[in-house]
Amino acid sequence: MTFKTKESRLLLVLGSFFVANAILSEFIGVKIFTVEGTLGIKQFDINLLGVPNLSFNMSAGVLTWPLIFIMTDIINEYFGVRQVRFLSILTAVLIAYAFFIVGAAMKLTPSDFWVNQNIQGHQLNMNAAFAGIFGQGMWIIVGSIIAFLIGQIADVLIFHKIKKVTGDKALWLRATGSTVVSQCIDSFVVIFIAFYLNPQYHWSWQMVAAIGLVNYTYKFIVAILMTPILYLVHGIIDGYLGKDLAQRMIKMAGR
Repeated sequence: MTFKTKESRLLLVLGSFFVANAILSEFIGVKIFTVEGTLGIKQFDINLLGVPNLSFNMSAGVLTWPLIFIMTDIINEYFGVRQVRFLSILTAVLIAYAFFIVGAAMKLTPSDFWVNQNIQGHQLNMNAAFAGIFGQGMWIIVGSIIAFLIGQIADVLIFHKIKKVTGDKALWLRATGSTVVSQCIDSFVVIFIAFYLNPQYHWSWQMVAAIGLVNYTYKFIVAILMTPILYLVHGIIDGYLGKDLAQRMIKMAGR
């Protein structure tokens, strides 16, 4: 099969970015960063549901998640629910496969000369660092994959529910509306599975709810701020496809 048509090439590009960003999110997500510190402002001291000293400490995976949801909405707009579902299932399988390969790599016996390295003036055990960065726990892996699938299913369903009401108008409403709901689901599901059900942590429901709310607040704000990017991508694709082909594809995708 060759990608000769504009439609097939577009789907290949969008699907590739979709899968790549999802896998990237899983692996960079092990780093926790402070939003306030990154912005150079004083950390917030939030008290929610009896959980004190909360601030916007986020997984670095949030860097790519907004792009994933933009890709979801764009693919949904031009290719329909079936393509998004297929890509979502494929991505979940590839994430599981990636973690399986990383797990196998962690079991390899390291070379003696590689283990102890001086990195930027710090003596590091490279094997321990490798395991620390890539060796996420099974509960976190399962939680992130399940949250991803549930979030994607919610996103495509809400997107088309809104589209049935608004028609081709109000792209911002169906895209942003579906994203903020699916991000909410994703935020709470992954924490619930990874830290509430996990016997190693067994967080209280107050802790799950409080941290979930803080995380979702950040994702909600970012989703709103990404709306102009959605229109920019939409405009670029319309220009690439041409008005007639773009409208025909959008009409077919809505069936």
